[in-house]
Amino acid sequence: MIPPHHSSLSAARQCRLLSISQSRYYHRPAGESAETLVNRRPAMVMISSLGSITRSRQMTASTETKIRLDGRTALVTGAGRGLGAGMARSLALAGARVVLMSRGRAELDAVAADIGAAGGVAEALVCDVTDDAAVEAAIGGMPALDILVNNAGTNIPQPFVEVENSALDTMLTLNVRAAFIVARTAAQRMLRDADRAERGGAVVNITSTLGRVALGGRSVYAMTKHAIEGLTKAMAIELAPRGIRVNAVAPTWVDTPMTRPALSDPAYRDEIIGYIPIGHLARIEDVANAVVFLASPAAAMITGASLVIDGGWTAQ
Repeated sequence: MIPPHHSSLSAARQCRLLSISQSRYYHRPAGESAETLVNRRPAMVMISSLGSITRSRQMTASTETKIRLDGRTALVTGAGRGLGAGMARSLALAGARVVLMSRGRAELDAVAADIGAAGGVAEALVCDVTDDAAVEAAIGGMPALDILVNNAGTNIPQPFVEVENSALDTMLTLNVRAAFIVARTAAQRMLRDADRAERGGAVVNITSTLGRVALGGRSVYAMTKHAIEGLTKAMAIELAPRGIRVNAVAPTWVDTPMTRPALSDPAYRDEIIGYIPIGHLARIEDVANAVVFLASPAAAMITGASLVIDGGWTAQ
């Protein structure tokens, strides 16, 4: 729009200015005078503004639609509490039918009840993900599967030179081997559907900022999360031609049952927050929102990526 203090300009000069500022929306018809163009300016600006508002609303509606997961079935491992329970809830509220997997029936039933009370649909599937046969039977027997959130994992912090073999074996078994078996079995189940390439599928592996950087006392955990970052890329390039996208979400410290023992020490909590430029721990919903996005059609062109939810930690 031409500012009021330009009103003393000649009509031709105003026309030139208006043509520059409104060229995206209006072209002067042949034979129309500069005076006519200037007189029509308010209407033109209103039409342009209304057009911008309409386009903005259409884009917002389109984005909201694409982030919905209606008609999809999502499996979340480690769903009995903490981050897994929070991600399951967000997937359900986005429209997915959610299958909750962990070893504990009571925890899963509580999460399913919470999701149901919020208006979502969820069911419990009790399974120890370190039991290959149980995983293959449970996931292979699912009537439908479109989304996997590969979340089950653990951490046993110990200084590198004091790492016990039992701790090493536990973390490698759950964080790497079981994650691989779950992902492979889920992909096999998805690919049984003849329309998978058209329908699409999504795997979201939950890693960590420690899949990119290191922190004292957590050498094995960092190793396992680096492994899953690599697995994510390898899965992505193999499964992309078959319609399945594979990405990772890498959160910083979140206040959950797994991190609470360490974070209960005020000095250590302050040390961790000191690594995060944004100045606070991540919330469960910060991570859950990223998972819903990557599982949705809004991320249709994203595969082999790792979305870091760390408040700037790894940007330093």
